[in-house]
Amino acid sequence: MSTDFTGLRRGAPLGDPRLDLCDLYVFRSPKDPARTALILTANPHAEPLYPGAVYRIAIDNDGDLRNDIAFNFVFTEPSSGPDGHRQKVDVYLALQSEARVDAAAGSRIFGDMDVSFAGAPHVWQSGSFTFFAGARSDASFPNSNAMAMAVELPTSYLGAAPDVRVWGRVSMLRDGTWVHADRVGHPWISGFFTSDDDLAEFSAGEPNRDRERWMGHLIELLADTGGYTREEAITAIVTEGTLPDMLTYDPAKPATYPNGRTLTDDVADYRSRFLTNGHRTLTELGAPTDLLPEFPYLGAPH
Repeated sequence: MSTDFTGLRRGAPLGDPRLDLCDLYVFRSPKDPARTALILTANPHAEPLYPGAVYRIAIDNDGDLRNDIAFNFVFTEPSSGPDGHRQKVDVYLALQSEARVDAAAGSRIFGDMDVSFAGAPHVWQSGSFTFFAGARSDASFPNSNAMAMAVELPTSYLGAAPDVRVWGRVSMLRDGTWVHADRVGHPWISGFFTSDDDLAEFSAGEPNRDRERWMGHLIELLADTGGYTREEAITAIVTEGTLPDMLTYDPAKPATYPNGRTLTDDVADYRSRFLTNGHRTLTELGAPTDLLPEFPYLGAPH
């Protein structure tokens, strides 16, 4: 999936593809301009997700790089039936201080929902929130699948003033301690790390420490991949908002990466030009052709 695009990731986080976060999308609903869709994808095998782990879409709406809103997804132990995999999921909505704890805190807004693995997607409604979880076609890579967690909500609920920052994380309990296995914001950032130790440290880190810890690393990387001067590298990083690794989204502006990210944004070409200082493009992947006009927007799994 997208986190493997550069070829630099040698294995799934903690050796488990269920903990491998693929992509994060934030965009205005094409059905209702007053609503925003948030989609987190994981597990490039499109099989059941890790039971008991906390998959999270987190939102900072006041600029302090700390979570103010979090949608926490917790999956049950999977089972098998005559039609294939079966799994259920709970969704918790956490606000302010509850959005900053590792556990799945907050109010349960969806409970015991069926995860979709084939056929028509199970779409659920609770108040002003719409939710889906299940196997879908991967918008970044044709003919590939991934597991998706999608929420649609009133844009006003985000509290953008004028923008928000959105990121994804998956954490699990190991010997009584929460372990942060992976995170995702901008597309394909994990490929910036050639060292397994650096990638593990980055994946376990918090966005509010990204600039201090990783700015020098990213400046050196851009010098190697695109011949950037230090000043050019800093300008490119600031322009994209690469650090901290959170998608910035201003709903008053058109959603196209790096302002949010839509399912059709050509981030492969964008990332190639970013790394090579505009000297190399990449257009071979193509745009998805199987998107749906309605929620959850991602096409059926192949």
